[in-house]
Amino acid sequence: MPMAGNSDMTDQADLPYRPCVGVMLLNRQGQVFVGQRLDSTLEAWQMPQGGIDPGEEPLATAIRELGEETGIAPSHIELIAEAPGEFRYDLPPELIGKVWKGRYRGQIQRWFLFRFLGSDADVRIDTAHPEFRAWRWADPADLPTIIVPFKRALYEQVLAAFSTHLG
Repeated sequence: MPMAGNSDMTDQADLPYRPCVGVMLLNRQGQVFVGQRLDSTLEAWQMPQGGIDPGEEPLATAIRELGEETGIAPSHIELIAEAPGEFRYDLPPELIGKVWKGRYRGQIQRWFLFRFLGSDADVRIDTAHPEFRAWRWADPADLPTIIVPFKRALYEQVLAAFSTHLG
């Protein structure tokens, strides 16, 4: 089967990483918010994440993206920790050129851990620009097995970074 839109495999190495944040949101039971993307037919789940706007601080991005993707107001979250350093992942070759208008090879992310102070009724994925079709609370240990395979190593690094704060 031909790989449409991917004429030169060496192009991927020349592309930059998209600056991004990720959010691990813990409920009172120590479970993590995960959503299923609207633009994917996979059964995979993911934590909220999104691109950093020019001039925007990563923490501000994390709070903004969480609100945009989950409807959770800043008053319903409390920062627990910021992961040290940055994490990155590469898109699988078949997705290069299909996401982010082909401008990036993957993402370089800053991760933040928040405690959720609200109730499930405060989660509203039917936002102005919805990204998730479903959501649930998951055990942190299950994250590497319910995520898309190309993000598994990233999620294992995030779990290790926040391990002292997880049950």
